[in-house]
Amino acid sequence: MRCTTYCTAAAYDIARLFQSLQKFGSAQLFRDCAHILIKEDRKPKGDIFYFSYGCAVLWGFTDEEEQAILGALKEFEKDSFPKPEMDEFTFNYGEHMRIEEDEITLQSKNTLTKLAISYGLAQSVKLTTFEETIQKTIDNTKHLPQDLSTKGKISMSRRDISRKMGELFIERNFINLHSETLDTPEFFWNYPELEPFYRRTSHYLDVAKRVEVLNKRLGVVHELFEILSGELNHQHSSRLEWTIIILIFIEIIIVILRDLFRII
Repeated sequence: MRCTTYCTAAAYDIARLFQSLQKFGSAQLFRDCAHILIKEDRKPKGDIFYFSYGCAVLWGFTDEEEQAILGALKEFEKDSFPKPEMDEFTFNYGEHMRIEEDEITLQSKNTLTKLAISYGLAQSVKLTTFEETIQKTIDNTKHLPQDLSTKGKISMSRRDISRKMGELFIERNFINLHSETLDTPEFFWNYPELEPFYRRTSHYLDVAKRVEVLNKRLGVVHELFEILSGELNHQHSSRLEWTIIILIFIEIIIVILRDLFRII
């Protein structure tokens, strides 16, 4: 059976989404997650977990069913992504919980156990969106330090530098504002017995190591921001210096012309 994780937006309007889910079946609201059990012919079909930070984990649906679910989700999205990020797994049931080669083995059909694992899956796919954003930013700006080292300056106008600084600030600020989604969820304060399932999932997906690498890349973006800021200040200072030089030159010319007219 399929277990698929999607990140489709920066966030979901969980309150409104939960109200809508109540019309379709047995819905539950947790700290930052809404859950609904979908039934078919009065038998459980699959579970859907919607996380407030724009991720959904779907258990037991076909690809066609998942696309229909995502389509219905769009009206609750905030800052939708052009293309959803996706992770795909399979799952079954066995004696012990484990994750190997993208296959999840569950001990039972317990909803809270699936939720604990879903937290790890959702964090991983959210982290992927952050990684891609930062990598794209680094790729688009990696020529700037090279220009500075070879030419001694950045070949951009003040307006272009200011625009690039704005882009870096927005992207870095977006990740910083949403970085708390990568912490251990508060859900486990109330259900500490379920935290091992979450920890095992996060360990399998290398969430902690990836967060560390992400923070280092954020540091690179911060350095780029400082380089641009320094270049902007340099251009401003250089412009002021030339303005002063030109004004002095004009004053000298005026003095010379005045003296010449007196002699004449």
